[in-house]
Amino acid sequence: MRLVLGERAYDLSTRVLVMGILNRTPDSFYDAGATFALDSLLRRAEELVTQGADILDVGGVKAGPGPAVSEAEELDRVVPAVDGLCRRFDVPVSTDTTRAAVARAAYAAGAVIGNDISGFADPGYLPAASEAGATVVATHIRLAPRVPDPDPHYDDVVADVAAFLADRAGRARAAGIPPERIVVDAGLDLGKTAAQSLDLLRHSPALGALGYPLLLSASNKPFLGATLGLGVDERADASLSALALGVSLGCRVVRVHDVAAARQASDTLSAVLEAA
Repeated sequence: MRLVLGERAYDLSTRVLVMGILNRTPDSFYDAGATFALDSLLRRAEELVTQGADILDVGGVKAGPGPAVSEAEELDRVVPAVDGLCRRFDVPVSTDTTRAAVARAAYAAGAVIGNDISGFADPGYLPAASEAGATVVATHIRLAPRVPDPDPHYDDVVADVAAFLADRAGRARAAGIPPERIVVDAGLDLGKTAAQSLDLLRHSPALGALGYPLLLSASNKPFLGATLGLGVDERADASLSALALGVSLGCRVVRVHDVAAARQASDTLSAVLEAA
């Protein structure tokens, strides 16, 4: 399986790419604004790169419900961060945004990935990525980002999510984005109960069978807390367990807070896969 990020190409047959999370938000569920200031974000990015991050993913709006963030404010948060990261570090930079205008500005600043949890709801998103030669992440969500979804229902969560992702990948290809620049993400916790998220993780091979690299974003997620009765600062071991299971089932990009632990676990699993 081949993935292209900017000028870099990766064989993901056995390799796992670690995507380090950088929140330029004052209200993240995990760090509560610890990297909202630009200098704090850049210092944290240096730590992540030193620990072995393959990708840096920066977002300016949290996924869950919260105060409205205007397009202008998101641009002010994201674009200087992307510019600073691209100037300082020789790793691909991803922008975690649902807005085409923000993605376009981030690509102009050096980002090579558009990580969109809305499933390309903005009609300009895929054309912007295609024009920039960017890679895109198609994520499943039942309603929309920042909209509460306390009681999601699916006839068959795995089949429904797989169909959604196949459709969004097809839209990306129709917009001129080649398959080696498309990644899919089940969207754990995004319009799913804890049980549904666990079911999707267990059925990662069914999603990987779509033929695109599968991204796993399970790090410190609420479904782990709900399953095990853990607070957000108690989920490190559970996050690593979910990562290991996901990689063993075919996930090849892991979006994480703890890059050092994820790097070690991913390298171990890669060695096992290579030995096989």
